[in-house]
Amino acid sequence: MPITVPAYGKEAAGRLASMADVTADDGALRRFLHGLPGVDAVGLEARAATLGTRSIKTTAKAYAIDLALSMIDLTTLEGADTPGKVRALCAKGIHPDPTDRSCPKVAAICVYPDMVATAKEALGGSGIHVASVATAFPAGRAALPVKLADTRDAVAAGADEIDMVIDRGAFLSGRYMDVFEEIKAVKEACARPDGSKAHLKVIFETGELQTYDNVRRVSWLAMLAGADFIKTSTGKVAVNATPPVTLLMLEAVRDFHAATGVQVGVKPAGGIRTTKDAIKYLVMVNETLGEPWLTADWFRFGASSLLNDLLMQRQKLSTGRYSGPDYVTVD
Repeated sequence: MPITVPAYGKEAAGRLASMADVTADDGALRRFLHGLPGVDAVGLEARAATLGTRSIKTTAKAYAIDLALSMIDLTTLEGADTPGKVRALCAKGIHPDPTDRSCPKVAAICVYPDMVATAKEALGGSGIHVASVATAFPAGRAALPVKLADTRDAVAAGADEIDMVIDRGAFLSGRYMDVFEEIKAVKEACARPDGSKAHLKVIFETGELQTYDNVRRVSWLAMLAGADFIKTSTGKVAVNATPPVTLLMLEAVRDFHAATGVQVGVKPAGGIRTTKDAIKYLVMVNETLGEPWLTADWFRFGASSLLNDLLMQRQKLSTGRYSGPDYVTVD
């Protein structure tokens, strides 16, 4: 089923409207973003490290593994992608462990726009969403009409979710209103003829943003522009998701929700490879945002390699031993 992004409640819409002055013009937006509290880097990294040391019981670990599995955006974004590869990925997403039908399916399959129709057909009525990157992913270096056409093509092909990339050059040059307006335009391009919309995830490429203050600013900018999710990275650069950056984005979502009543999701992507890593992130979500965000509707992992480790740890908990590569794929 396509995702229908719920309309804001009256109270939330009112509070969001009360922030309209913030985005009235470039000067107002700049003053707001630069008026946000500076990030205490030492404190942020210490909080992330402390949360990463939390231990959980075996029963909680089993729950956390299944939860993490259900939050994965299983992804293939390569120039050599073929319809056959996408179909195989979809089959894996539906039944990650073919020997155990109690194993949760993944949240979404993420592909390039030209593979959306293939993924949609392969997933059938599984309930798994199709996510498509767009807006000249991963660099985002294209004219706005090209980016909007890219988005509309993916939505028309059946994408439930759009993962766009911001213009990092514009943001780092201080052209905040340009970035804001581009996100708004892409959000509008996510609309379907029936009035529903594809979910919009906004990728920051935090490894290129230079400072924690910039991560906080771009988080607020994207949420003010209507992002349904904020996402760390494309997975195509040297530095992708890190615990401190993800924690900072979670805190921005918490503060935005407190100010507006609007709930926004978070997706760390790239570099999350082990069950231990995934559990650290789930602890951060729980401690920062609470249980309402501990669902695939509001938190995702962009980490395809994570799936295999989760499966091996899941089998270890249930059987007392690890399966070899003959039983768990290592692709």
